[in-house]
Amino acid sequence: MRKNIDKRDRAGLFRDRLVQALAEKGENQSSLARLVGVDRSTISQLLTGQGARLPNAQVVAECATALDVSADWLLGLTERPERLADLLATSMTMTEAPRALIDETIFGWHQEAAGYKIRHVPATLPDMLKTRDMLRWEYEPQLGRTADQAIGASEDRLNLLARSGSDYEIALPLHELEAFARAEGYYRGLPAEIRAEQIERLRQLYGTLYPALRIYVFDARRVFSSPVTIFGPLLAVLYLGRHYIAFRDSARVTSFSAHFDWLVREAELGARDFPTLLDRLAQDTEL
Repeated sequence: MRKNIDKRDRAGLFRDRLVQALAEKGENQSSLARLVGVDRSTISQLLTGQGARLPNAQVVAECATALDVSADWLLGLTERPERLADLLATSMTMTEAPRALIDETIFGWHQEAAGYKIRHVPATLPDMLKTRDMLRWEYEPQLGRTADQAIGASEDRLNLLARSGSDYEIALPLHELEAFARAEGYYRGLPAEIRAEQIERLRQLYGTLYPALRIYVFDARRVFSSPVTIFGPLLAVLYLGRHYIAFRDSARVTSFSAHFDWLVREAELGARDFPTLLDRLAQDTEL
């Protein structure tokens, strides 16, 4: 519930913020008067008056425009001084997504979140946990020689996890893991030896990194998630295919975190059960 502010207090807050905005913009009373289109005495009254009266909406809007702040902030309706368009531009961005996670922007997001919990729903198996042969099978048809970059990026991501102090939680749909083990769907044509090596790689990494790395498995017939990564309280990134949409405002990051919490609560297999699932998947690779 929004707290009501006394008229006198709001008028005082307006004066304080107008003084602050003037100083940060490097303007004075005379220059602001020219920008707003009023007499200097009007600006002086706004800055020094002691009453409960606020200026009219037109003057507030012109002051906000001249000083590159929002009218809502001047009036004490928000704690963010940015104008709405500027706030949206900084809180949500769209970044081109490469075929493999090899660009500096995405690696930078992981570095920025060092020490925070990172929560991830991948589009396929998590790249940083894949073997070199798995990455080559997956990426060489599209990337050719640059598949080595995908391999390097995946290994860098894994090394960062090991030294950053971050917890890393991953949620995977069961059908994705089963399709991989049986070489079905997206994984059709994946040789049995690569699948077996990949499962062994998962087993080794999980044994080494758990509990800093925790993997949950959910039934996509009951719950669903698009590919998404939540970088602690800082950032949530939604994967669309050709692009990533990155959200930095706390409300949306909290909403994505709540979505991941839901996946964990509804998981068919908890983090402790993942090694048992790997044993069963290993048998599927032998079919």
